[in-house]
Amino acid sequence: MATYGFHSSHEQIHPAELLKAVTRAEQAGFAAAMSSDHFSPWSERQGHSGFAWSWLGAALQATELPFGVVNAPGQRYHPAIIAQAIGTLGAMFPGRFWAALGSGEASNEHITGDRWPRKDVRTARLRECVDVIRALLAGEEVSHDGLVTVDRARLWTRPDVPPKLVGAAVSAQTAGWCAEWADGLITVNRPIETLREVVEAYRGAGGRGKIALQVHLSWAESEQEALAIAHDQWRSNVFGPPVSWDLDTAELFDAVSADVPPSRVTESVNVSADLGRHAAWINDYAELGFDEIYLHHVGQEQSAYIDAFGAKVLPQLR
Repeated sequence: MATYGFHSSHEQIHPAELLKAVTRAEQAGFAAAMSSDHFSPWSERQGHSGFAWSWLGAALQATELPFGVVNAPGQRYHPAIIAQAIGTLGAMFPGRFWAALGSGEASNEHITGDRWPRKDVRTARLRECVDVIRALLAGEEVSHDGLVTVDRARLWTRPDVPPKLVGAAVSAQTAGWCAEWADGLITVNRPIETLREVVEAYRGAGGRGKIALQVHLSWAESEQEALAIAHDQWRSNVFGPPVSWDLDTAELFDAVSADVPPSRVTESVNVSADLGRHAAWINDYAELGFDEIYLHHVGQEQSAYIDAFGAKVLPQLR
């Protein structure tokens, strides 16, 4: 049976309110949680981007939930610093923390002033970062000269068992590549056939560990309100790669999404006022073989959603 978790969206919600939301989600029956890790929101209307690593320590202390984070080492973050962050949370909260590693987006990484590399270079850089992070978590002293540079780094505080390093992928091709190094896989909701291809590519290439799915959804008391919430908060997210990878400011995302109609948002977000319909969508995802499914209501107000899904949706999930 799949585990159903709560997605913590730092781009949309003040970190203090997000901490209240995740504790409420645990009380409502959500069994796990995951966190985004952004420097910039996708839209000025979202209006937040708290520092995920500070917040994760507070959230792990405030709840008993297992937590994960989606992170992009290599530009904004040096891989040795990410290894230290992973190691510290793993040591403080044994068995409760994992990190998904991806190649990142310009909207978060451009702040360093460094050139934003081509996708193939970003992928190669990520692979180097994975090797550096694994070696540091294993207790090795690491020096490395490549797309990232490391000089005699060593982690002095480490967990007994290193947290899992999960691959983040939106395509079957990337999922197959992640199988070479990852302890699991995470992706985001797409059409059922696309998700099936991603799962099969990872497993077919020998991918080990759990596979997880982040589901964007919008629920409200009426269909009109649910659609309005999704359109207001998530229309800047309807563009797939390379747009989502290469635009570098919230202002640009707002400009390119100014004329996106509400109907198009439903291609990226499951929108319905019917809790039974949401349960059916989620059950369809579980039947594809996802071990963990993280639910992300794209509205900024989370309380009503958490209570409704805890009372009416989670009990319907197989």
